[in-house]
Amino acid sequence: MDILLTFKTWLILGGILAFAEIFVPGGILLNLGIASLIVAIGVYLGLLETWVITLTSWFILASCLLFGMYFFTNRLFKGDERIENVDEELDLYGKEVIVIDNIGPGTHFGRVEFQGTSWTALGDGTEIPAGTKATIVCKDNIALVVEPIK
Repeated sequence: MDILLTFKTWLILGGILAFAEIFVPGGILLNLGIASLIVAIGVYLGLLETWVITLTSWFILASCLLFGMYFFTNRLFKGDERIENVDEELDLYGKEVIVIDNIGPGTHFGRVEFQGTSWTALGDGTEIPAGTKATIVCKDNIALVVEPIK
């Protein structure tokens, strides 16, 4: 483990890791290379005397650099953040559909065409004949509840 206590080892490791960043982009290898160079300076100055302290220092430095760089780049380079409606039932409400199979009277199911697909539909209790337009009131399980457009 004496190889971990030489300045030259950490200098070469830092150079290799920093150079590898060209082929594996993402910033991780560059941060590991910078941590290696800082450890090389610590070994050169005699601050790191055992291989356990040297490796521990490298892990701590690399972790701090990774977290620091993450927060720095996240603050500088914001991505597109949009919070859209995630409740699909709100998107359905009030949409217009075409009745393709008679709905009703009462609780008799029929069919409507919505978003290019045939859906099971339930009316408001009255008969809604095929070919008329209706609006979606809500969704009941897998059936749409519709009312005729007046």
